Amino acid sequence: MSTVERSESPPGRARRRRMSVDQYERLIADGVIDADAPVELIEGRIVGKMTKGDAHCTAADLVQVALMATLAGAGWLVRIEKPVAIPSKKSMPEPDFSIVRGGPRDYEDGQPRPDRVGLVVEIADTSLRRDRRRARTFVAGGIPECWVLNLVQGRLEVFRPGSADPEIIGAEGSVELVLDGKFVARIAVADLLPRRKATDTPR
Repeated sequence: MSTVERSESPPGRARRRRMSVDQYERLIADGVIDADAPVELIEGRIVGKMTKGDAHCTAADLVQVALMATLAGAGWLVRIEKPVAIPSKKSMPEPDFSIVRGGPRDYEDGQPRPDRVGLVVEIADTSLRRDRRRARTFVAGGIPECWVLNLVQGRLEVFRPGSADPEIIGAEGSVELVLDGKFVARIAVADLLPRRKATDTPR
């Protein structure tokens, strides 16, 4: 997901302390931040989301189809650009996809915390460097696994807690979807990539 930072502090004033998830949620509840505003909280800072290109949109459709087909009736919900609260990292991102426990009514009174999240997926093209940094923030905050679908090099990067570097899976490979420590399905990386990205030679 592409983002561009917006400053929290007015010119000439000392930098404010980074915002907590609770503070951010209160601003939304009080109407200070519109619930539909194209912003999210990342490591205590409010950042704005940018529009997506054609390749990103195609990849998002492919990921949605793959996840929906895999998880039908499995007790997990696929959420699209919905908030995930990560209090320990002062973050409330809205990743391209998150897989969370239960159903839609389970989150009427609050967004899922890391213990309710099985997987986060981000689609990265021009935002690759930032999405990698976000993925490390997510897993450090308790998300068990984050996939970065790298459209630049036509591959999938799998981030997990405790690993300094992601697992790299090329377009010819496949990734295991594991939720709660249980194998759910194997998904071909090529099925997630736009056609030209699936056939490009990785750089």
